[in-house]
Amino acid sequence: AHVFLLCSVSTTLSLSLLLFLSLKLAIEDNQQASVREIMGSEEENSKSWPPWLKPLLQEKFFVQCKLHADSHKSECNMYCLDCTNGPLCSFCLSFHKDHHAIQIRRSSYHDVIRVSEIQKFLDITGVQTYVINSAKVVFLNERPQPRPGKGVVNTCQVCYRSLVDSFRFCSLGCKISGTSKNFDKKRKDSTNNLSDSDDSYSSTTTSNGRLKKNSDMINNNSFTPSTPPLSAVNGRIVKRRKGIPHRAPFGGLIIEY
Repeated sequence: AHVFLLCSVSTTLSLSLLLFLSLKLAIEDNQQASVREIMGSEEENSKSWPPWLKPLLQEKFFVQCKLHADSHKSECNMYCLDCTNGPLCSFCLSFHKDHHAIQIRRSSYHDVIRVSEIQKFLDITGVQTYVINSAKVVFLNERPQPRPGKGVVNTCQVCYRSLVDSFRFCSLGCKISGTSKNFDKKRKDSTNNLSDSDDSYSSTTTSNGRLKKNSDMINNNSFTPSTPPLSAVNGRIVKRRKGIPHRAPFGGLIIEY
């Protein structure tokens, strides 16, 4: 009996161990499959854009060059598309003579690039263009906008900035985000979260509006009007009687020299 009990216990333990190992292998396979899917989508998105675009959008331009700090023309406003090793000044550009370089400009403290330069290397279809100093430019990254103006019909698909009807994005960075495969899912999730927050906000504003009205009534009742009340007889404003004039304390003092 003891031998049979030991055999049954060992069989149960072995079955439990096999079940645990099979579940562990299944979980690891699912994790690896999800990782491969994510990496595959990221690789596909990166292949659709040139390798220099994302590093370009992450750089900070118009800073002083560390190698040529003594020169008055050491502002870094150039970028080499072949090296992608950071912003360059006019002196650093001499070491990139045979490379493709572009110039970054500024508009209202935001980085822009001329359409005539960037369209040689990148498709900017759907990006809003602006005319600055008689030249068409596009912004590198999105510009925050609190809320679109009244009557705005078309907005950026990423940051919701107001646009002209024929455009979809306000900057190159928004086009990268808006054309990725994962963007539709992220936008749906953000839209759902935004609708939930709007509902809660509307309810709070309604209650605050009622409180505000009550407070206004209290304030109006607590303060006396600055103007005198209308008379009940003729409806005219009752004028106050002019007070008795008083001489100044030293008004009659005469100083002789």
